[in-house]
Amino acid sequence: MTAATRLVVAAPHPAALTAARQAAARGANAVDVALAAAAALTVVYPHQCSLGGDLTALVHSPDGTVRAVLSAGAAAHDVDVEALRAADGRMPAQGPQTVTVPGVVAGWTALAEAHGTPGALAAALRDAAVLAEEGATVSAGLARAAREQAARIAVDPGLHTLLSDADGAPLAEGDPLPQPRLAAVLRALADDPSSFYRGAVARALADGLRRAGSPLTASDLAAHRAESVEALVFDAAGTRWWAAPPPSQGATLLAVLEAATAAAKLPEPERTGVLVARCQDASAARDRLLGDPRGGEPDLDGLLRPAPLAGAEPPKPSFRPAGDTVAITAVDSTGLAVSLIQSVYQTFGSGICDPDTGIVLHNRGSAFSLRLGHPALIGPGLRPPHTLCPVLGRSTDLLLAAGCQGGRAQPQILAQTVPELMDPAADPAAVLDRPRWVTGARDIGHETPTLLAEPGSVPAAFPSALPVVVTPGRTDLAGHTQAVRLTADGRLDGAADPRADGGTTHHTLEGISL
Repeated sequence: MTAATRLVVAAPHPAALTAARQAAARGANAVDVALAAAAALTVVYPHQCSLGGDLTALVHSPDGTVRAVLSAGAAAHDVDVEALRAADGRMPAQGPQTVTVPGVVAGWTALAEAHGTPGALAAALRDAAVLAEEGATVSAGLARAAREQAARIAVDPGLHTLLSDADGAPLAEGDPLPQPRLAAVLRALADDPSSFYRGAVARALADGLRRAGSPLTASDLAAHRAESVEALVFDAAGTRWWAAPPPSQGATLLAVLEAATAAAKLPEPERTGVLVARCQDASAARDRLLGDPRGGEPDLDGLLRPAPLAGAEPPKPSFRPAGDTVAITAVDSTGLAVSLIQSVYQTFGSGICDPDTGIVLHNRGSAFSLRLGHPALIGPGLRPPHTLCPVLGRSTDLLLAAGCQGGRAQPQILAQTVPELMDPAADPAAVLDRPRWVTGARDIGHETPTLLAEPGSVPAAFPSALPVVVTPGRTDLAGHTQAVRLTADGRLDGAADPRADGGTTHHTLEGISL
């Protein structure tokens, strides 16, 4: 029969919502609109995501099955591990040695082929090309990132061209953001997405990588494939949760959600204390145990059931600047739902924008280890551990798709939001508006383990074993969460995090055959 399909999407930037509306007007489903939003974000948020980044997604099909799409790129076949180790005891934070194969485009293609409407991805890429050529402007977040990274931008020709005006001054909020070379690449991908890995785009990108000093070659690009794999599953309190498997930190998320569920009925400040402790334990286990299954089977049980630190000093990650990521979530009334996360890892990724293609290249390789025996030891064709951590939840009452920005703290951020979002009576906007906390050290700007708290996020008498630093107000370090829901009675709703620039948009698609 013929009926109307309704859908809702949440995204962190108005241009992504416009792209979603354009896709919906063409009769798109939930995956199609998420991909349209994702393509637009690579144009307007080059500090957070790019064609030169990676992607992880979870998809809930109308029949109830869930698959994870992992499109995380690998290190070069010719990576010189000994030279890296001789240069320093740890991976560089940015630069050409941190660029792994970009997985975003292959991830988009895999999602479109498995769940999309024929022609929808090509149309979305053409929309993104128009945006790159004539419609994008500098957002407040991009202008802030450009100011903070001014020194790095000044030394990279591609970033300088992208983010400077005709007089060489930094672009300001509201300035035009023309990207003609990126527009040409997007049009080429609309005609043939595989050209990013095995065609003209791949050849141009490989040449740019070589000139930048990266060991990646056209053969490395051609070898990349997105994977569709079984998701990790955790059942608690009437909800089934799905997360992405290694090299994603999805197991860390499930470990923290288990603690959040167990502590849900405890009084404060005990409830927060239990969750903070589990976050520390789970983060430490991730740093010790997470790696690429291609290099050896990860200790999944150790990740899901982290051993208590019991006062021990957690591993200290290398100093790196704050990470940047975007999450897009969408669900339609058929029960098709997607949580898609794409990222260049840190702000402007590797600090390299290829001048010939306009593509900002990620620095995901900085997450590798150089320590012998570590599960994340860098090697030819291996993928680094990933912070990207989408989540789906389903109960008899509700289907939820959620994801967030937040780097290593993504499991902590989601554990403070998604359990309550499983209550159909909860207001998603109110849940995402509440103050949050994160724990970390150098990754959140502190030399020692610290609890960074937005005002009101922890009880006044909270007996923390960590020093507590209260922020002046909301902080991007507490993440940008996007969430959408479908209730058992057919209601669709959702919310975008007030810490970002986006929102939600709802659509009704007439004439869909069900």
